[in-house]
Amino acid sequence: MNRLAGTTSPYLLQHAENPVDWWPWGPEAFEEARRRDVPVLLSVGYSACHWCHVMASESFEDLTTAKYMNRHFVNIKVDREERPDVDAVYMEAVQAATGQGGWPMTVFLTADGEPFYFGTYFPPAPRHGMASFPQVLEGVSAAWTDRREEVAEVAGRIVRELAGRSLGHGGEGVPGEAELSQALLGLTREYDARHGGFGGAPKFPPSMVTEFLLRHHARTGAEGALQMAADSCEAMARGGIYDQLGGGFARYSVDREWVVPHFEKMLYDNALLCRVYAHLWRATGSELARRVAVETADFLVRELRTEEGGFASALDADSDDGTGRHAEGAYYVWTPEQLREVLGESDAEFAARYFGVTEEGTFEEGASVLQLPQDGGVVDAARTESVRARLLAAREQRPRPGRDDKIVAAWNGLAIAALAETGAYFDRPDLVERATEAADLLVRVHLDDTAGTAATGRAAGVAPRLARTSKDGRSGAHAAVLEDYGDVAEGFLALASVTGDGAWLEFAGFLLDIVLDRFVAEDGALFDTADDAEQLIRRPQDPTDNATPSGWTAAAGALLSYAAHTGSEAHRTAAERALGVVKALGPRVPRFIGWGLAVAEALLDGPREIAVVGPEDDPAARELHRTALLATAPGAVVAAGAPDSGEFPLLADRPLVGGHSAAYVCRRFVCAAPTTEVSVLRRELGVFE
Repeated sequence: MNRLAGTTSPYLLQHAENPVDWWPWGPEAFEEARRRDVPVLLSVGYSACHWCHVMASESFEDLTTAKYMNRHFVNIKVDREERPDVDAVYMEAVQAATGQGGWPMTVFLTADGEPFYFGTYFPPAPRHGMASFPQVLEGVSAAWTDRREEVAEVAGRIVRELAGRSLGHGGEGVPGEAELSQALLGLTREYDARHGGFGGAPKFPPSMVTEFLLRHHARTGAEGALQMAADSCEAMARGGIYDQLGGGFARYSVDREWVVPHFEKMLYDNALLCRVYAHLWRATGSELARRVAVETADFLVRELRTEEGGFASALDADSDDGTGRHAEGAYYVWTPEQLREVLGESDAEFAARYFGVTEEGTFEEGASVLQLPQDGGVVDAARTESVRARLLAAREQRPRPGRDDKIVAAWNGLAIAALAETGAYFDRPDLVERATEAADLLVRVHLDDTAGTAATGRAAGVAPRLARTSKDGRSGAHAAVLEDYGDVAEGFLALASVTGDGAWLEFAGFLLDIVLDRFVAEDGALFDTADDAEQLIRRPQDPTDNATPSGWTAAAGALLSYAAHTGSEAHRTAAERALGVVKALGPRVPRFIGWGLAVAEALLDGPREIAVVGPEDDPAARELHRTALLATAPGAVVAAGAPDSGEFPLLADRPLVGGHSAAYVCRRFVCAAPTTEVSVLRRELGVFE
């Protein structure tokens, strides 16, 4: 056992029995490097990372390699999901130096945390022009011993270059029609009209961009935007990236046709995509979108929900293939022979045609990833459902992929928003209950007087702050970053709109006040870490999306929604100032600032404020409330409750109309006449149903 045995991160615990004398990130490790006068080897990964497992098996579990590492380095292992700030700072250095990045990330540092040599995965022996890991270790150690001045010069230059990259506000004013039209044009140029999505292989689900396209269509009526969104969603739902038996999406497709996925299933992907498909159904009534939204929500609850009521981070890509060997995708792929074993000859032949299983296979060793390649036509629905149910039951008997049970605040915020809205749209109160339970967990465990004190060194008794992670009902030691505050606030605001419980609006306001106090620069730019967080070689600041919305634009969206709910000028001003960066980047790199563009659409539309007043037990009030939630108007906020209940500011001075429940719709300080008629509200809000 090394020093990782006492941590809570499942990824770090996977390395607790390595012969490498790992240290967790902390000042003690750097002090040890200074005492021994050796460099630091920083290894960053996450539990569902396939190549992280490979490098661990090849190198970190190898006694000879571990002995060399222990003799010549202080070795630090970091879970990028626990410490996104550490990951971001050093990943920026890796990408600047090598032109690429990824995980596992391997960085060599001085005892002051300054990087001087970089890489990602290193094989145990030279391969495809890559140096072996032992060669890299020996080369770095020799440079440290024999060319220390050169190492110090390189490290100092890299830190200076990173400091010079500090991002200012990025743009003056808010994005307008011109910038959003240019962004749409840029997306059209990069759109894959044949297979859906954007760019080539590997191809990632364009969740945030799709949200922008749906909002842009809702605001402007641009059919091309809706077509790109709908066609991309259909292509993904029919492809191997979507689990055709159990629901839920894999991380990405290794090909541009969505056939073969990288099989890990991440909470954030599935939360974002669940919401996107629900919003696509809201805009079009697509039965496929409804099915995928509901199946993905059910996957989240069935496979990622923890005993404490939160949602685990990920399922691994690898699992036992039945022979004791771990292989990527083993849980999910099928051969024709395996179909016959479960279904018999006739149904196996039917299933092979329906799911695209071939003798040659679409994956490895003659296995196929299940797809829905057919172009329509009449399908025996009962037979299809029987086949799917039997295959799913048989798959349940296979060794399951490992699960990372760590609760990440930001990703749970995304799941809360997705489940609350999906439950409301499709009359699934159980999904709303699961969203509420996850929100309760974040308040009980993550929002605590001691949250983050271990990471920042602040004294006990300070105002509550948010913790980044928890596991088994115990909060982690690391302070939340901006994306946690933004995404959790987004989830709480969605839950407030769906449930009519104003407490969630209050919690969102509390989190956003911390954003205004601790994360905003004087020029309106946002930082990824609080002003009292641990000081790294630079303070991370990135407005562009990665696998999730950037903290910058997530916070901007939540600030804008909260301002619409409350009329707070401070929150709206902060949102508008933050969106200056979208004005600058949206026309240039729209694929990488999709959520910022979606928030900009909400700003241009108002966003609209919808108040539904009426008794809780009144069916008319409930129908008006559901209709309001189905509004496609970008970023519309909804408050529902009894007149003057005090739950929401939007309900103040909004009485019943003629003794009947009523809906009030306002936009930019102008209100339409209140209505008691669902049909009138549907027309006013453009509701599809």
